[in-house]
Amino acid sequence: MSHPRTAFVTGSAGFIGFHLCQRLLEDGFRVIGVDSFNAYYDVGLKRARHAMLTDHPSFTGAEALLEQPGQLQALLAEHRPQVVLHLAAQAGVRHSIDQPRDYLNANIIGTFELLEAARTHPPAHMLLGSTSSAYGANTAMPYAETDKADTQMSFYAATKKATEAMAHSYAHLYDLPVTMFRFFTVYGPWGRPDMALFKFTRAILQGDPVDIYNHGDMMRDFTYIDDLVEAIRRLIEVPPERPQGPVPEGDSLSPVAPFRIVNIGNGAPVRLMDFVEAVEAATGRSAIRNYLPMQPGDVPATWADTRLLERLVGPMPRTGIHDGVQAFVEWYRNYYQV
Repeated sequence: MSHPRTAFVTGSAGFIGFHLCQRLLEDGFRVIGVDSFNAYYDVGLKRARHAMLTDHPSFTGAEALLEQPGQLQALLAEHRPQVVLHLAAQAGVRHSIDQPRDYLNANIIGTFELLEAARTHPPAHMLLGSTSSAYGANTAMPYAETDKADTQMSFYAATKKATEAMAHSYAHLYDLPVTMFRFFTVYGPWGRPDMALFKFTRAILQGDPVDIYNHGDMMRDFTYIDDLVEAIRRLIEVPPERPQGPVPEGDSLSPVAPFRIVNIGNGAPVRLMDFVEAVEAATGRSAIRNYLPMQPGDVPATWADTRLLERLVGPMPRTGIHDGVQAFVEWYRNYYQV
């Protein structure tokens, strides 16, 4: 009888990590979930997510700071996972302007500690979260993984781009198969309170004004959480291999390492005002709109080229904005009893 595979997930109490852990447990994995439960947003929300995971007999939770030397080394030595999924990070463009050191510690030093642990206890596949913000000031749309991406516009984006470069060097030096995900504006139930959908929903239900940046002239490739998790789940089974010849056109596979960058997005940008209208429809209320200029470090538009993703794992589900927002608003009303 074959033993269940072990997946090691960092950021397991986070929005994406929680949903991914649930999916892996459903699929029969043994899951080791690590989170620091930092106070960047409501720790109660993180505890509630983790409590749901802890109810599952195949889940083992650990509270640890990634950047603490030796913590991840000990956990990987103990559990010897076949798959490592690194989703823990200090997130948020705005916060990186106020507290850049948090990003240095969690994103760069934390990722370094994980890479060192994986070098000693190599998994069959390492999958690490990056961001569409890595494309920075690029204006050619949709963003393709093979595009040059050297103009990051926030320190958050800069730290995530740095982790891509770090992971590439470890993939090359130690033959670690690494897939980097560039996520595009993820939303859905149990989402982060610092994200637009959460803020819009809370404000509309409380009758408060909604802050709309760049006077609403923005577009985002909003990606529903279940679609994102489906993509990650399928990519687990497609570890990159060091190329033996020329890399196929349109593939971001490194010419010298078992390393690949993959966009995970819906592949269809949505106007910010259409998003606001979807929240209005789901809540049954009108927003009081407070139009503001663009925020520092932000970009006017994102749009994922998803051709490489679909070439690797097949056609992907694409939840529409109205269905996704409806699901979030129902969760929000239920969780906060409003």
